[in-house]
Amino acid sequence: MSASETWRRWGLVLPAVTIIMLFSILPLSVVVVYSFLTPGDFGNVKWIFSTDGWFSVLFERDIFDDTVSLSDANLIILARSVGLSLATTLITLVFGLPTAWFIATRPASQRGFWLFLITIPFWTNLLVRTIAVQEMIRSEGVLNRLLMALGIIHEPLQMMFTNFAVLLGMAYVFLPLMVLPVYAAIEKFDFRLAEAGYDLYASRLYCLRRVILPLVRPGIIAGSILVFVPSLGAYVTPRIMGGGKSMMLGNLIEMQFGQGRNWPLGAALSITLTILVLAALIWYTRLTSARKERNHG
Repeated sequence: MSASETWRRWGLVLPAVTIIMLFSILPLSVVVVYSFLTPGDFGNVKWIFSTDGWFSVLFERDIFDDTVSLSDANLIILARSVGLSLATTLITLVFGLPTAWFIATRPASQRGFWLFLITIPFWTNLLVRTIAVQEMIRSEGVLNRLLMALGIIHEPLQMMFTNFAVLLGMAYVFLPLMVLPVYAAIEKFDFRLAEAGYDLYASRLYCLRRVILPLVRPGIIAGSILVFVPSLGAYVTPRIMGGGKSMMLGNLIEMQFGQGRNWPLGAALSITLTILVLAALIWYTRLTSARKERNHG
């Protein structure tokens, strides 16, 4: 390859590399550096090396006898974040798969309309969508009024500021992210394969498990990643639906940079969140690579 060709190729990729450096690698590097510094008196940091930020992610030191113990609050929030994110992924899959199947089996002239309905929530601000869910389940909301009118309950149920409220809000917000990739996979599915399964006396459940799901698995995995990753770092929905009782990792990070004024701990928690996201993406990459190798093997 000639030198001119090499420079031409570098010139083509330079804008993309510059954008990645300025808006991804550089900010992330600043966060990494902050995680190894000392908290300032009123926020910010002191340029004194310290690992206390990383230590405080999992541990805490007693202010009286200096003993070390696990940081129960941080671990509970971390476990809640992972648990609610996994539950959100599962719920969106349960509702998203049949929804995507329904759309994919409509006549081609109607699919655009159903996809249009699925994408409408993206046109609305996330805050507005979350408040809409809040209005449904609050003490004086639509759901409680309906249940009381039917005589099922005699006093409003307390659903707000619970894990259930956060889970419901995130499932509603992220459902389209599951439907769209699963729909894309089902649309490419050859329905004659399912008919062949039925002709060979396979039950609907067996055909779903052994014929349909293996072929639409890439869409399911992609949708799961698209839901799990933003759920793990969600801030607005847990803040509104969970209040201070059901905080998630994103809320904890914001609190450390705000009221807590402990920027190194906030930076360490941010990197922890990034590591969790990268682990999910690496798992997805290895899973899809292994599947491609089996298909070509």
